[in-house]
Amino acid sequence: MAHSIGPSQPQQNQPSSSLPSLAPMSPYGPGSRLHTGDGKAHPLADTLAGVTLILAAIAIATCMFRGLHLVASWTGLVGIGTAAVGQYISVTTMERFVLVCAGVAAAAGFGIGLAHGGLY
Repeated sequence: MAHSIGPSQPQQNQPSSSLPSLAPMSPYGPGSRLHTGDGKAHPLADTLAGVTLILAAIAIATCMFRGLHLVASWTGLVGIGTAAVGQYISVTTMERFVLVCAGVAAAAGFGIGLAHGGLY
């Protein structure tokens, strides 16, 4: 049996600070947690996701017309680039989901634009 030198202190049951909180992470309610994920604003990643969505929509809309192959291929190429940069800096799952979907759409518009005449 081990003997301690000082008086023994009874252990107190204190709540551990390492346990996660059960409160919603976002101050805007539980529905907004899907978008933000960590409760913080990510303006650059959100802006890149929005720009990628717009570029993908333009690339898809213009790739259907052979005469607009320049617009389709260039907006698709820039959309692929913004999706790649956005993926690199994204933090939440929703940002990544939007960036992947828009990046694939931009790549499809880029490919069809290349098939119809290319970048030049």
